[in-house]
Amino acid sequence: MIECVLFDLDGTIVNTNELIIGSFMHALKENNLPSLTREQIIPHMGTTLHQQLNAFSGLEDTSVLEKSYRSYNYAHHDELIGSFPRVNETMEELSRRGIRMGIVTTKIRPTTLKALEMFDLLKYMETIVTVTDVTQPKPHPEPVLTAIRNLDVDPHHTLMVGDSIVDIQSAKAAGVPVAAVAWSLKGEETLRKYEPDYIIHDMTDLYEIVRQGTRES
Repeated sequence: MIECVLFDLDGTIVNTNELIIGSFMHALKENNLPSLTREQIIPHMGTTLHQQLNAFSGLEDTSVLEKSYRSYNYAHHDELIGSFPRVNETMEELSRRGIRMGIVTTKIRPTTLKALEMFDLLKYMETIVTVTDVTQPKPHPEPVLTAIRNLDVDPHHTLMVGDSIVDIQSAKAAGVPVAAVAWSLKGEETLRKYEPDYIIHDMTDLYEIVRQGTRES
């Protein structure tokens, strides 16, 4: 039986997609770099900010770009983010069932907390593992394993829920079952190639997964 559910943040339980894309476009424009389309940006979403900006610009030192990104991101945060259907309802039900929950994200802590507080989700999270809490970010297993250690739970009774390839890879490397969300901008077909244990089309699909427990290998 699943006793703990770990969630990615961006694109999984909080809709920050337009904020992130807009922030990248602004950072490139402000620093006189070639613009990118949404289609060029989306495949990289989910990795660290440095990794994404490095891929978009070819620059190893992305500090100036990061400053531009964060400035725009913070200024437009509340305006451009939104909720996904039935996330709060699902968190409340999982909490009622005694399921422990946490966040595993490649964001920094301040903006992670800002988003969680905005949608009243922080109260459900017993641990929050951000990019600055680990040496190796996703797709390395360290972030998921750190959350498991913080909660002192069994990885086999834990489920990771995410919207990106690195979420799937990190969970699998940590020995944790993983559910990919069909509302990911990556597209369900792309996520299926990385063989998540589950694909969920509505957040409430977690009820049945939690009830049944993990699949037998």
